[in-house]
Amino acid sequence: MSADTFLQNKGGYRNLIVYRIAEIIYDVTYFFAHNYLNKGDRTIDQMIQAARSGKQNIAEGSKASTTSSETEIKLTNVAKASLEELLIDYEDYLRVRKLVLWTKDHPRYDRLREYCKSEAIMKHYSELLPRLTNEEICNLCVTLINQATYMLRRLIEKQQKMFLEKGGIREQMTKARIDYRNRNRNR
Repeated sequence: MSADTFLQNKGGYRNLIVYRIAEIIYDVTYFFAHNYLNKGDRTIDQMIQAARSGKQNIAEGSKASTTSSETEIKLTNVAKASLEELLIDYEDYLRVRKLVLWTKDHPRYDRLREYCKSEAIMKHYSELLPRLTNEEICNLCVTLINQATYMLRRLIEKQQKMFLEKGGIREQMTKARIDYRNRNRNR
Protein backbone atom coordinates (compact mmCIF):
# COMPACT_ATOMS: atom_id res chain seq x y z
CA MET A 1 0.00 0.00 0.00
CA SER A 2 1.51 3.34 -1.02
CA ALA A 3 1.66 6.29 1.34
CA ASP A 4 -1.24 7.99 -0.46
CA THR A 5 -3.50 4.93 -0.47
CA PHE A 6 -5.90 4.27 2.36
CA LEU A 7 -8.39 1.89 0.71
CA GLN A 8 -7.13 -1.67 0.94
CA ASN A 9 -8.20 -4.03 -1.81
CA LYS A 10 -10.29 -6.60 0.04
CA GLY A 11 -13.12 -8.96 -0.79
CA GLY A 12 -11.36 -12.24 -1.50
CA TYR A 13 -14.28 -14.18 -0.04
CA ARG A 14 -14.06 -17.00 -2.59
CA ASN A 15 -10.73 -18.00 -1.04
CA LEU A 16 -12.23 -18.27 2.45
CA ILE A 17 -12.77 -21.86 3.55
CA VAL A 18 -15.90 -20.75 5.40
CA TYR A 19 -17.35 -19.36 2.16
CA ARG A 20 -16.65 -22.62 0.36
CA ILE A 21 -18.34 -24.54 3.18
CA ALA A 22 -21.32 -22.15 3.10
CA GLU A 23 -21.62 -22.81 -0.62
CA ILE A 24 -21.74 -26.57 0.05
CA ILE A 25 -24.33 -26.00 2.78
CA TYR A 26 -26.46 -24.09 0.28
CA ASP A 27 -26.17 -26.80 -2.38
CA VAL A 28 -26.89 -29.62 0.08
CA THR A 29 -29.84 -27.71 1.55
CA TYR A 30 -31.28 -27.06 -1.90
CA PHE A 31 -31.01 -30.78 -2.72
CA PHE A 32 -32.43 -31.79 0.66
CA ALA A 33 -35.37 -29.38 0.60
CA HIS A 34 -36.45 -30.43 -2.87
CA ASN A 35 -36.02 -34.14 -2.24
CA TYR A 36 -37.15 -34.66 1.37
CA LEU A 37 -39.71 -31.95 2.09
CA ASN A 38 -43.26 -31.95 0.73
CA LYS A 39 -44.08 -29.57 -2.12
CA GLY A 40 -45.79 -26.49 -0.80
CA ASP A 41 -44.07 -26.77 2.60
CA ARG A 42 -42.94 -23.26 3.60
CA THR A 43 -39.89 -24.81 5.21
CA ILE A 44 -38.42 -25.39 1.74
CA ASP A 45 -38.16 -21.67 1.04
CA GLN A 46 -37.11 -20.86 4.61
CA MET A 47 -34.27 -23.40 4.65
CA ILE A 48 -33.00 -22.45 1.21
CA GLN A 49 -33.17 -18.75 2.09
CA ALA A 50 -31.29 -19.28 5.37
CA ALA A 51 -28.58 -21.24 3.53
CA ARG A 52 -28.42 -18.57 0.82
CA SER A 53 -28.23 -15.80 3.40
CA GLY A 54 -25.31 -17.53 5.10
CA LYS A 55 -23.37 -17.70 1.87
CA GLN A 56 -24.35 -14.32 0.44
CA ASN A 57 -23.65 -12.35 3.60
CA ILE A 58 -20.12 -13.73 3.79
CA ALA A 59 -19.56 -12.44 0.25
CA GLU A 60 -21.29 -9.10 0.80
CA GLY A 61 -19.48 -8.48 4.10
CA SER A 62 -16.17 -9.26 2.49
CA LYS A 63 -16.82 -6.87 -0.40
CA ALA A 64 -18.04 -4.13 1.96
CA SER A 65 -14.87 -4.45 4.03
CA THR A 66 -12.99 -2.09 1.70
CA THR A 67 -14.97 0.89 3.00
CA SER A 68 -16.76 -0.27 6.15
CA SER A 69 -15.45 -2.48 8.93
CA GLU A 70 -18.78 -2.04 10.68
CA THR A 71 -20.73 -3.42 7.71
CA GLU A 72 -18.24 -6.27 7.30
CA ILE A 73 -18.66 -7.33 10.94
CA LYS A 74 -22.46 -6.95 10.85
CA LEU A 75 -22.85 -9.01 7.67
CA THR A 76 -20.50 -11.71 8.88
CA ASN A 77 -22.66 -11.96 12.00
CA VAL A 78 -25.82 -12.11 9.85
CA ALA A 79 -24.24 -15.00 7.94
CA LYS A 80 -23.58 -16.79 11.22
CA ALA A 81 -27.11 -16.14 12.49
CA SER A 82 -28.65 -17.40 9.24
CA LEU A 83 -26.69 -20.62 9.42
CA GLU A 84 -27.66 -21.06 13.07
CA GLU A 85 -31.31 -20.70 12.04
CA LEU A 86 -30.77 -23.37 9.39
CA LEU A 87 -29.16 -25.63 11.99
CA ILE A 88 -32.36 -25.51 14.03
CA ASP A 89 -34.39 -26.48 10.94
CA TYR A 90 -32.25 -29.58 10.43
CA GLU A 91 -32.43 -30.48 14.12
CA ASP A 92 -36.23 -30.01 14.06
CA TYR A 93 -36.51 -32.23 10.97
CA LEU A 94 -34.61 -35.01 12.73
CA ARG A 95 -36.50 -34.65 16.01
CA VAL A 96 -40.06 -34.63 14.66
CA ARG A 97 -39.35 -37.62 12.43
CA LYS A 98 -37.65 -39.48 15.28
CA LEU A 99 -34.38 -39.68 13.34
CA VAL A 100 -31.00 -39.60 15.06
CA LEU A 101 -28.94 -36.45 15.55
CA TRP A 102 -25.41 -37.83 15.58
CA THR A 103 -23.55 -36.80 18.72
CA LYS A 104 -20.12 -37.80 19.99
CA ASP A 105 -21.51 -41.19 21.04
CA HIS A 106 -22.70 -42.09 17.54
CA PRO A 107 -20.37 -44.52 15.71
CA ARG A 108 -20.29 -42.35 12.55
CA TYR A 109 -19.84 -38.98 14.27
CA ASP A 110 -16.04 -38.75 14.20
CA ARG A 111 -15.75 -40.04 10.65
CA LEU A 112 -18.32 -37.50 9.42
CA ARG A 113 -16.53 -34.64 11.19
CA GLU A 114 -13.23 -35.63 9.61
CA TYR A 115 -14.85 -35.91 6.17
CA CYS A 116 -16.38 -32.45 6.55
CA LYS A 117 -12.92 -31.02 7.32
CA SER A 118 -11.27 -32.73 4.34
CA GLU A 119 -10.62 -31.48 0.85
CA ALA A 120 -12.63 -34.47 -0.42
CA ILE A 121 -15.93 -32.88 0.57
CA MET A 122 -15.12 -29.82 -1.54
CA LYS A 123 -14.73 -32.02 -4.61
CA HIS A 124 -17.20 -34.88 -4.17
CA TYR A 125 -20.19 -33.81 -2.07
CA SER A 126 -22.55 -33.46 -5.05
CA GLU A 127 -21.85 -37.02 -6.18
CA LEU A 128 -22.52 -38.28 -2.67
CA LEU A 129 -25.93 -36.63 -2.11
CA PRO A 130 -28.13 -39.01 -4.16
CA ARG A 131 -26.73 -41.97 -2.19
CA LEU A 132 -27.46 -40.52 1.26
CA THR A 133 -30.58 -40.94 3.38
CA ASN A 134 -32.43 -37.97 4.81
CA GLU A 135 -30.85 -38.67 8.22
CA GLU A 136 -27.36 -38.75 6.71
CA ILE A 137 -27.90 -35.49 4.80
CA CYS A 138 -29.24 -33.75 7.90
CA ASN A 139 -26.24 -34.86 9.94
CA LEU A 140 -23.89 -33.84 7.14
CA CYS A 141 -25.40 -30.34 7.15
CA VAL A 142 -25.48 -30.13 10.94
CA THR A 143 -21.76 -30.91 10.98
CA LEU A 144 -20.96 -28.44 8.20
CA ILE A 145 -23.03 -25.70 9.85
CA ASN A 146 -21.30 -26.25 13.19
CA GLN A 147 -17.92 -25.97 11.47
CA ALA A 148 -18.97 -22.87 9.52
CA THR A 149 -20.40 -21.05 12.54
CA TYR A 150 -17.21 -21.81 14.48
CA MET A 151 -15.16 -20.31 11.63
CA LEU A 152 -17.48 -17.30 11.41
CA ARG A 153 -17.11 -16.63 15.14
CA ARG A 154 -13.32 -16.68 14.67
CA LEU A 155 -13.61 -14.43 11.60
CA ILE A 156 -15.68 -11.90 13.55
CA GLU A 157 -13.03 -11.89 16.30
CA LYS A 158 -10.34 -11.25 13.66
CA GLN A 159 -12.41 -8.48 12.06
CA GLN A 160 -12.88 -6.80 15.44
CA LYS A 161 -9.15 -7.02 16.17
CA MET A 162 -8.30 -5.52 12.77
CA PHE A 163 -10.73 -2.67 13.42
CA LEU A 164 -9.12 -1.95 16.78
CA GLU A 165 -5.63 -2.01 15.26
CA LYS A 166 -6.31 -0.05 12.05
CA GLY A 167 -9.50 1.86 12.74
CA GLY A 168 -12.31 2.51 10.34
CA ILE A 169 -12.27 4.15 6.94
CA ARG A 170 -12.72 7.68 8.34
CA GLU A 171 -9.71 7.28 10.61
CA GLN A 172 -7.65 5.87 7.74
CA MET A 173 -8.72 8.70 5.43
CA THR A 174 -7.85 11.35 8.03
CA LYS A 175 -4.46 9.77 8.69
CA ALA A 176 -3.71 9.54 4.95
CA ARG A 177 -4.67 13.21 4.45
CA ILE A 178 -2.54 14.39 7.41
CA ASP A 179 0.41 12.29 6.21
CA TYR A 180 0.04 13.72 2.70
CA ARG A 181 -0.05 17.30 3.99
CA ASN A 182 2.98 16.73 6.21
CA ARG A 183 5.00 15.25 3.34
CA ASN A 184 4.10 18.06 0.93
CA ARG A 185 4.50 20.93 3.41
CA ASN A 186 8.28 20.77 3.18
CA ARG A 187 8.50 20.67 -0.64
